[in-house]
Amino acid sequence: MSFHGGSELARVYDDALYEGFGLIASNIAEPNIMMGLMEGASRADSDLLLQMSNGACTFAGNGDPIAGLQAMGNYIDLIAAQYDVGVFLNMDHQTDVDTIRRQIQLGIPSSIMIDASHEPFEENVARSTEVVDLVEEADADILVEAELGKIKGVEDEIVSEKAFYTDPEQAVEFVDRTGCDLLAISVGTQHGVAKGKDLDLRPDLTSDIRTALQDHGLDTPLVLHGSSGVQPDQLQEMLERGVCKVNKDTRYQYEYTRAAFDLYREEPDEIVPPEGTGGDRDAFFNDVPWSPNKDRFDPRVAGRQIRDRIAEVYADLAEVAGSAGRSKFT
Repeated sequence: MSFHGGSELARVYDDALYEGFGLIASNIAEPNIMMGLMEGASRADSDLLLQMSNGACTFAGNGDPIAGLQAMGNYIDLIAAQYDVGVFLNMDHQTDVDTIRRQIQLGIPSSIMIDASHEPFEENVARSTEVVDLVEEADADILVEAELGKIKGVEDEIVSEKAFYTDPEQAVEFVDRTGCDLLAISVGTQHGVAKGKDLDLRPDLTSDIRTALQDHGLDTPLVLHGSSGVQPDQLQEMLERGVCKVNKDTRYQYEYTRAAFDLYREEPDEIVPPEGTGGDRDAFFNDVPWSPNKDRFDPRVAGRQIRDRIAEVYADLAEVAGSAGRSKFT
């Protein structure tokens, strides 16, 4: 594989933890965002952590999440070979242990996030421990991320109407009992569309969790989910307090659609018949003088603009997160 496994990802996290930067973990469901992210990482000389949720895998696999993972895994592998930065793949917000078992057997991901945060504490511990054990039994080069606390909003099939902040001492017990490699915490961020000025962020709680873990000999990197509305200064403060992985999804979804929208609205008459023109698109407008412009509606035109915009956004985020100029694989 041209993208790398868990042991190499752990090395990046170790550096991030002690040098005070973070990896922007970027969700994908199709190739244009993925290729834009790789180009942006290359421009920034930043290692790149891609993510796929079960919903994204199901979409890419035409209803079959394992087929989607295999298809996108091969795609990522081939395109990553074109670049000189480290590329990793995390399975985001996984809830079904049988699906996780299949992912481990395939050996494709660099890491897997088991999300049982919606369950009571003991059930969360049990499910997270089961995934850690599955990875160890398979002797797989895969890290395990787990989550403690609830983040408000919707992410794939996980829905939470309220946020429940992570308790520092409970975080110690959770990491100690599960053996997870990374811990996603709830400190005031929100899944979906959110504005940083409206979030009740708790950087102090992030520090408390980090300190409690260290006091018990647990040097566990922390993960920030739901960060699309978090402003640069807010993000940097979190990175200074033990956060090494920052998830982004909603921002890329918006940039994807906005890039296409901006292209098509520049000259809509080249795509949609002007009012009063008539014509039947099933007959490709044979019965009217007007014709659409292939130089506009060819999906590769929008695709290139989407990729370039995603590359710009990622490169900027890498600068904010401090991973720019730090690739371990150049």
